Amino acid sequence: MNESDLIRDLDKEFGACAQEKRKRRVWVSVELNELIDVCRFCYGKGFRHLSTISATDYPSEGMYELTYFLWSYEDKLLVTVKTTISRDKPVIDSVTSIWGESAQIHERELHELFGVKFEGNKDLTPLFLEEWDGPPPFRRDFNWRDYVREKYYDKENEREKPYYL
Repeated sequence: MNESDLIRDLDKEFGACAQEKRKRRVWVSVELNELIDVCRFCYGKGFRHLSTISATDYPSEGMYELTYFLWSYEDKLLVTVKTTISRDKPVIDSVTSIWGESAQIHERELHELFGVKFEGNKDLTPLFLEEWDGPPPFRRDFNWRDYVREKYYDKENEREKPYYL
């Protein structure tokens, strides 16, 4: 399968969701309610490796953009699937039913760092921030300076105050 074949198949199945193509790359934007179907479709077409899931925070637009990077070892082709979710209620269906544990680890990371809840993922326990009691630290409105001041700064040792506080 090449880029044009994949775009043709996606367009036939889901309408015009493919936005762009380059050599060995296809970008797809889907509505939230189509994400699982598009991912399952891609898996059936040989995209057996979920490389990663990333999130971009757009506070002024009130949304996160989630990007799924799917790789086909057989065709040496990368598909990037994008969708958006509400920042106020960041809930999305998990893709663990498609990619299993490899999806679980990526979803746990986004849950911990952005506060995205993946429905259907049975293990959203922290990966890095085991004793974290603050808001999700990768949200753009997270003020890390205030957090460091409150959590770690000792006013009695003014001379040791870091330059960034």
